Amino acid sequence: MEIIMFLAAMLLFLFVIYGHEAYKAKKREQQFIESLYQDYGKLPDKEYSPERYVRIASYYKNHIEDGQIDDITWNDLNMDDIFKRINYTFSASGEEYLYYTLRNINRSKQELIHLEEVVKFFEEHPDERVKIQFLMSRLGHTGKYSLYDYLDNLDYLGERSSRKHILMDLLYIPLLLLMPFRFSLAMMGIIVLIIYNMVSYFKEKGEIEPYIISFAYIMRLIDTAKKMTAVAVPTCSNEWQEIKQCVRVLDGMKRGSFWVFTTGKNATSGNPLDMILDYLKMIFHVDLIKFNKMLSQLQLHLKDIDSLITLVGYVESAIAIGALRASLEEYSVPELLETETKDILSIKDAYHLLIENPVKNNITTDRGVLLTGSNASGKSTFLKTVALNAILAQTIHTCTASEYRAPFFAIYSSMSLRDSIDSGESYYIVEIKALKRILDAAEQSDRRVLCFVDEVLRGTNTVERIAASTQILLSLAADNILCFAATHDIEMTELLKDFYENYHFEEDIREGDVFFNYRLMQGKAVTRNAIKLLEIMGYDAAIIEKATVQAQRFVTTGNWEPV
Repeated sequence: MEIIMFLAAMLLFLFVIYGHEAYKAKKREQQFIESLYQDYGKLPDKEYSPERYVRIASYYKNHIEDGQIDDITWNDLNMDDIFKRINYTFSASGEEYLYYTLRNINRSKQELIHLEEVVKFFEEHPDERVKIQFLMSRLGHTGKYSLYDYLDNLDYLGERSSRKHILMDLLYIPLLLLMPFRFSLAMMGIIVLIIYNMVSYFKEKGEIEPYIISFAYIMRLIDTAKKMTAVAVPTCSNEWQEIKQCVRVLDGMKRGSFWVFTTGKNATSGNPLDMILDYLKMIFHVDLIKFNKMLSQLQLHLKDIDSLITLVGYVESAIAIGALRASLEEYSVPELLETETKDILSIKDAYHLLIENPVKNNITTDRGVLLTGSNASGKSTFLKTVALNAILAQTIHTCTASEYRAPFFAIYSSMSLRDSIDSGESYYIVEIKALKRILDAAEQSDRRVLCFVDEVLRGTNTVERIAASTQILLSLAADNILCFAATHDIEMTELLKDFYENYHFEEDIREGDVFFNYRLMQGKAVTRNAIKLLEIMGYDAAIIEKATVQAQRFVTTGNWEPV
């Protein structure tokens, strides 16, 4: 009786513990769902380890094509920071696809129209949005490495046959049948077989262990995709149909997969069921047999896995775009023109996504723009603002401006270059290579090239810089190129006035300080502040006076006098 009471008490205790944990889990789930409603559009708060950021680019690296944003342009425009600002995703598939989206300016107008429909649906239907986001949070991430890292390395596993494991399991049958007749011999055989299976088990288990994480993600991906199609999203009917087709092909991998996804280290956990399962796996290699079967199926259906990642990632990235829009005080849907004629780029109230309290500017032009102005006046920021809006227009169909109207461009920049230590190339060599790639792209692209150049050939002497820069910018003023360039060399505004429109930024010096209004103004800059800044920073008056006189003499005579 006492034993029965004790067992009943233990069962009650376990039931209470289980019920309490289930209640806490349900409460956390409900709180998370509420946060998806309440925090929509709040700035994303994610931490990015170096390993994670390497992983984020994996989908893009497996889908590289001509005309995407290249590494120079990506780095010039600080697009890693732009991605972090836009990343409202919860899964590896969504995160990696969103990164790919920001580099893929090759989408057609029809593709962007459909993307807009999907974004709008989730903006206007929060319940459906939250259901998808919750599913994506359950899908989660793959850990240190991308799923593509594992898929790319499947060849290292080779062809894994289960024949040996099955043969060893079949040997138990004659040994069991022998027991009534030769019990000692049969038991000895069984013990030897068990020892052999356990020893060989850990060697093979160690070989497949790194891939179990990726297989588990694929199982979650299949399950998530199946549940997504149960959410009514009319604008995603084609995506839902494609997902269902992929799931039908891959669903067979799930049967019996639970054998693979326990850790294989639970024999010391104290859980009786885990201990039993672990010993069964070691004795019969059930998980190894199932893994090999899953591997053979996976190798036959890598394209279906890739399609599933693409479809799921596409939907979550559309939700992230809507969240970005909700976070902005002002944005616009771009008007993108499909035409072969030389069209105007027009942008109003443009601002940079990463700047707080930005000054907004307008520009409308059908030919090159040459920017002048003093240091820190806003030239580089303006170039990046226009470039970023062009990229956002053609990738996420969202601009940080009140209006954006332009044709589809191929987009390149040469702005924030530096010496290449790895190749031993000087800044000048790196720069002329970057500029040459733009000219080469203009010859090959079927779209007009939109390019951004900051301080052309700053890595060489003044005389040759002005001469070479003039000719390069003249080449970048061709009909199939729209170039925005910034320079400190005022001489170039006269040399190129028939090919470029002149704009400038200027400063106001008051009470011993410099103030910038960051307003784009027509015409070339008429003020210089380099020497004045020396004075403001407290340099010796003699240095200021001599530098001023020397500069004025050069402006008057065109020659530098000996010091």
